[in-house]
Amino acid sequence: MNKENLGPFRIFANSNYSLYFGGQLVSFIGTWMQQVALAWYTYELTKSPFLLAVVGVSAQLPSLLVMPFAGVMADRMNRYKIIITTQTLAMIQASVLAYLTLTHQVAVPHLIALGICAGVINSFDMPARSAFVINLVDKDELPAAVAMNSSLMNVTRLIGPAMAGFIVAAWGAGICFLLNAASYVAVILALFLIRGDFRPKPKAKRGMFDELKEGLAYTYQTKALRYVLLLVLTFGLGASAYILLLPMFVKQIGGEAQTLGYLMSASAAGSLAGTLLLASRKTVKGLGKWVVAASFLFSLALIGFSQINSFWPAACVIAFIGATMMLMMAACSTILQSVVEEDKRGRVMSLFAMSFMGTAPFGGMIAGWIADHYGFQKTVLGCGIYCFITIAFFARKFMPKQEPPHAPPVEPEALKSDSGPGQILARFRNESATKSRV
Repeated sequence: MNKENLGPFRIFANSNYSLYFGGQLVSFIGTWMQQVALAWYTYELTKSPFLLAVVGVSAQLPSLLVMPFAGVMADRMNRYKIIITTQTLAMIQASVLAYLTLTHQVAVPHLIALGICAGVINSFDMPARSAFVINLVDKDELPAAVAMNSSLMNVTRLIGPAMAGFIVAAWGAGICFLLNAASYVAVILALFLIRGDFRPKPKAKRGMFDELKEGLAYTYQTKALRYVLLLVLTFGLGASAYILLLPMFVKQIGGEAQTLGYLMSASAAGSLAGTLLLASRKTVKGLGKWVVAASFLFSLALIGFSQINSFWPAACVIAFIGATMMLMMAACSTILQSVVEEDKRGRVMSLFAMSFMGTAPFGGMIAGWIADHYGFQKTVLGCGIYCFITIAFFARKFMPKQEPPHAPPVEPEALKSDSGPGQILARFRNESATKSRV
């Protein structure tokens, strides 16, 4: 069968990517099990929306300080070795959490400290993993690889939370943490089976701060990168708070751990549908419009969710929220991956991850405080209105400018550093046409 007929699944003809995907599949199921179990366990332990938010954001806060330097390391060091190291450390962190929980020694300070440890590990892991994908696939496979990676995250979000709900109800949160620790064996084994030379290309050695400065300057000077990161930075302040506070909503409607798992799985189902839709695209043309449309729909859905007080309507709206959020983030990621130069990929992708994860802690803390004083519904309503205003401000930057009829083609070099997200495809259309004539 022709690979083109397989659509987004054509990427699995690449054996290295298939191994990597399989290992991550098992590991991410464990990760989502732990996240759901940890959120439920924390709220049961504290009964405080604010402390729930504090524990939830403790794993995200380190990204503000660590991730820019981690991005430099992903560009100058062997990404393959970085990932093996981070996955091993993550397994140790999950094992400690499981031990403390199963022996009934855990307290809120332990949860915060272990969350910070996980945040530091993830800050090094995420830029390396994001940049490592390009080492596994050909350039024409990149859109499918990015979309399938997003699908992977959402397939595991579909499975992991549902499993966590049953396991927490039957055996407690500690078993979820233990299973997560065991799941890292799969990804470490898969990494050892991957074959290839993943050493970075030799280049003149410079100081880490010099390379960090270069990455920041490059990102700022390239409008497509700058606008994407600024949108994600500001949007993330209000976009993730609702998911941190979801245990509070579940308690309000009389639900249990399984209910939380089902709602998280509903979000994942929507996200999976969104990423498969994106993966079916064979070009990045028009992705700026997708970013704008998905962001507007996400904001409206969040406002709608603030008015819901029962399970089934909530599950449907959360699924739609998941679809629009993942469409927006995956489209932004694809734009970045398509534009960025290879020797700066790790730094740019670290800034992308930091843009969302760096503002989410502040948004989560603010939302937790508001929820403590004004309740879940008013907090989510405020987040939805904020997100709507944010994308309204950025919308014009992501829409392609209309060229007059019979306008001469724009040279790729002219668009290299001064084009917004809506215009970047002119460069790739010209490059593709040139290649087709060779």
